[in-house]
Amino acid sequence: MIVRLPNWLGDTVMAVPAVRALRQALDGGRLLLAGPWAAVLGGQALADVLVTYPRSWSGRLSTADSVRSFGGDTALLLPTSFEAAASALYWGARRRIGFAVGGRRWLLTDSIELPEPRLHQVDEYARLVERLGVAVDVREPRLVPPDAASPERRRVRALMREAEVPEPAGAARRVGVHLGAAYGSAKVWDSARVVELCRLLGARGTTVLLLGAPSDVPAVEAVRRQTRAPSLAGRDGPELLAPLLAELDALVSGDTGVAHLAAALGTPVVVLFGPTDPRLTAPRGPVAVVRRDVPCAPCFYRTCPIDHPCMRAIEASEVVERLDALLAVRA
Repeated sequence: MIVRLPNWLGDTVMAVPAVRALRQALDGGRLLLAGPWAAVLGGQALADVLVTYPRSWSGRLSTADSVRSFGGDTALLLPTSFEAAASALYWGARRRIGFAVGGRRWLLTDSIELPEPRLHQVDEYARLVERLGVAVDVREPRLVPPDAASPERRRVRALMREAEVPEPAGAARRVGVHLGAAYGSAKVWDSARVVELCRLLGARGTTVLLLGAPSDVPAVEAVRRQTRAPSLAGRDGPELLAPLLAELDALVSGDTGVAHLAAALGTPVVVLFGPTDPRLTAPRGPVAVVRRDVPCAPCFYRTCPIDHPCMRAIEASEVVERLDALLAVRA
């Protein structure tokens, strides 16, 4: 059995309930998971083989051969792309299950109509697995965090020392603030609000740790200069994301894959929604969603063409309140 995982981190995490149910139903049958973020599912007992599926076409061609050699008879395709269905045909999968979109119906043996109205992404993936007669009873992604003594956790703690992150003491907490979003700038919170949040948290002894991808470093540095908050932006690569999130007491983030991963690991998350719809993609788990009802949201634009009212209207003080409420539940 082959499962083609989604291309995005958040979607890969939202696929975990479906994959876990499938794994249990196979009862000893071999399972291969292939996708750009397959590595984040390592150590979770979800598959016999994990294949990191590159984004570049040259890399995908060589990877396709390794998946083909697995000899999977059935391929479950979570992405809705034409490429995913064509790849499953190349892999030699005689049964190919996926949503019938993007002109690929003829490539599928089991073509399933997308639900209308659309469901939460977790539930849509569950619907695909149900075609195999598998019930997905648990609809909350759950991942086991890396052990505190693991090399990855030690590496993260070393990075924190290099960034001069204070050691935890007493009741002091570490809160990560993730500034970026691969989706586009429309998901990114106003930098002035981020600065205010850092100052509010810092004034009461909370250590704020700024996070982000390498592309987010300029924005992170602008915040850091105004707040003196330590930063790991650009240094928390994919292999260190899970151990880093496990070291935090909580995370504040936009609607990003990092928010989904944190929640699945059990780290409380305050997630800010603007152009996207939390009914479809909000992380499930220890999560508080903050959003503002504005006439233009959700628009699903990657770049806001006006003055970004959906995100600018979110106040730092409300984020702090929601954060306090989440942490009080876990106290």
